Amino acid sequence: MPLTDLPLAELQRYRSAVPEPADFDGFWGDTLRASRELAFAPVVTRVDAGLTAVEVHDVTFSGYDGEPIKAWLHRPVGADGDAPIVVRYVGYNCGRGLPHMVHPLALAGSAVLTVDNRGQGSVAGYASDTSDIGGLRRAYGGHITRGIESRETYYYRRLYTDAVLAVDAARQLPGVDADRLAVAGVSQGGGIALAVAGLAEGIGAALIDVPFLSDVPRGVDLSGTIPYSELAVLLASYPGSREAAFGVLEYFDGVHFAARAEAPALFSVGLMDAICPPSTVYAAFNAYAGEKELQVYHHGGHEGGGFAHEALQLERLPALLAGAGAARS
Repeated sequence: MPLTDLPLAELQRYRSAVPEPADFDGFWGDTLRASRELAFAPVVTRVDAGLTAVEVHDVTFSGYDGEPIKAWLHRPVGADGDAPIVVRYVGYNCGRGLPHMVHPLALAGSAVLTVDNRGQGSVAGYASDTSDIGGLRRAYGGHITRGIESRETYYYRRLYTDAVLAVDAARQLPGVDADRLAVAGVSQGGGIALAVAGLAEGIGAALIDVPFLSDVPRGVDLSGTIPYSELAVLLASYPGSREAAFGVLEYFDGVHFAARAEAPALFSVGLMDAICPPSTVYAAFNAYAGEKELQVYHHGGHEGGGFAHEALQLERLPALLAGAGAARS
């Protein structure tokens, strides 16, 4: 892919102009409080996935409006004491996947909780076992536009609430060190991790790769592919709804969560990313309030560094979480 966004020097200075709603904190505080009042303790069941180095557990935890959300917990066999825990969020159209699908962080000594995306799971292999409201399951696309008529009905209100409550659930799981907790994700998963870093307390580290839903108006203008193009198609059909739709999206834009996030963060960006344009990633990174580092992949696309970046995360995460544990001791 060619470079299609701003030159690097301009990206480094770029700031989003997306307005922050005056009641942003109140909206999210009320949303999370209401669902926490309905929460139940996570249910954890051991699963035989044919693996010998990693324990696999099926987890059901309480999400938005007390609805059950699924996740996989992978924990190294024979871990010495409680393991650090990484709450991992997955990409657009993906679910938690199959039980044997283990992230490298679980092979490196961390417990990993891979959270399902309600009503997604249409990409081959990345299956979902969680329904959205109305029983919608395993839908392909349309998530960025679902319920966009209001902030109360918008899909990402439910998804982000599930994600924050996954952190609450992770702290209750057996064999994990709740003081060494990180969030992680790529693309939509990166956007979710960014939102959780801004909404949840006590996050020790954040691994945020090519995050989706940051500086959304610019993403819609620059990206010619899904997910952003789904919103562009909708607005082409209903041009009079543009202002109202972007007004709703202000409550879900990653730049506002970034401004509230304090956990040390490692970001990635691909300068040839045609799905989440580099300037939208820089918008989130430049707004991020906590200690931060951005790994730039000049010829990278939406993979955000791919396996090379995974290797960097394996190297950096232990030190980040060690610092988090020390700060709480």
